[in-house]
Amino acid sequence: MRRPPTTQEFVLGELRRSIVSGELAPGQPIRQDSIAQGLGVSRVPLREALKTLEAEGQVVYQPHRGYSVAELSLSDLLEVYRMRELLEAEAAAVATERFTDTDLARITDAQHDVERAADGGDLVAMIAANRRFHFALLEPSGMPRLLRVVRTLWDATDAYRAVYYNSDTNRTRVRHEHDGIVAAAQNRRADDLVRLLDEHRRHAVDALRGTITSEVD
Repeated sequence: MRRPPTTQEFVLGELRRSIVSGELAPGQPIRQDSIAQGLGVSRVPLREALKTLEAEGQVVYQPHRGYSVAELSLSDLLEVYRMRELLEAEAAAVATERFTDTDLARITDAQHDVERAADGGDLVAMIAANRRFHFALLEPSGMPRLLRVVRTLWDATDAYRAVYYNSDTNRTRVRHEHDGIVAAAQNRRADDLVRLLDEHRRHAVDALRGTITSEVD
């Protein structure tokens, strides 16, 4: 795999992967010296990466205690998904009118990547492929400012996706729902696409309610 162009981006990507995979669990302190040594970098790019994750809500900083991975919060999840509902509905409706054959090919390619990762039980790869799938649906909208906000919302909830995808039932549901979403995109049915994406998000939130509440309790 090609290394990102900057050390900070490399470190940021590795921290994201560690949080998603559970190597860095919610509430776990982040030992900067150990992580920097393991990645073969200085603490400077590590600190910058941690500041980015703090701004996204993925890690928290406490004076005299340092950084730790943020605890999963149902209220945070609900707020982020409500914001996604509003913004993604607009992007999806506009994108549907602009889909080209190339766009649709990107969508189905990402869908197949999700399925292959699910078959292999690779949650990190599945989360990455799922992100490509959803943004392949939204990017044809040609709304870069809106999508920058949506990407930030996605960044803040990757750890929740890891919990959701840990269930065989949920992985099967995701694949089934993606089939319907692809069909709506291929047929350029904006109303159906927006509705199916809403249902897709709602099912994830409903499945996570009990899990996150019990973990916090």
